[in-house]
Amino acid sequence: MKGKLLIFSAPSGSGKTTLLNHVMANIPKMAFSVSATTRAPRGEEVNGREYYFLSMDEFKQRVENGEFLEWEEVYPGRCYGTLLSVVEQMQDDGKHVAFDVDVCGGVNVKKHYGDQALSVFIQAPSIAVLRERLIKRQTDSMEEIEKRLAKAAWETEFAQGKFDRTIINDDLETAKREILEVVQAFLEEE
Repeated sequence: MKGKLLIFSAPSGSGKTTLLNHVMANIPKMAFSVSATTRAPRGEEVNGREYYFLSMDEFKQRVENGEFLEWEEVYPGRCYGTLLSVVEQMQDDGKHVAFDVDVCGGVNVKKHYGDQALSVFIQAPSIAVLRERLIKRQTDSMEEIEKRLAKAAWETEFAQGKFDRTIINDDLETAKREILEVVQAFLEEE
């Protein structure tokens, strides 16, 4: 039996990766869809584990070859995408595939798979809380943080009505419980 698909989208700093890791650790037969990107690795990131790090030329060639399920230039010169062959192989192996994708990517994956996929939008309780989280993370300059906040406001507006569920990550433990309940209910559906 083919695995189902779980799409997690959120503005940067909303806690999406933390919640996704919680789902991955608590639900059997889960596999993570590693995205491709043109950005450089950060810190301890390893090619093929966090992302497939591609040059812009290689990324564009794969787009031309039709190898992506979805892709987008998220920021100028910075592309992200999901390789279709990787997803299909995991599904064929009976794994449930979890996607950590931007909002437009999440909408596109949902359109492609329909009821086979559950799309979850995760948001911080406010832009002010999001700003605090991004500053505390200490991975971006203030200029980059301001770009992320402007994009977060747009993504939150854009996401309205386009996702199956929205989880507001105000209290992490509550959000963890809620996301597990939502995912388990979806996986139990026929």
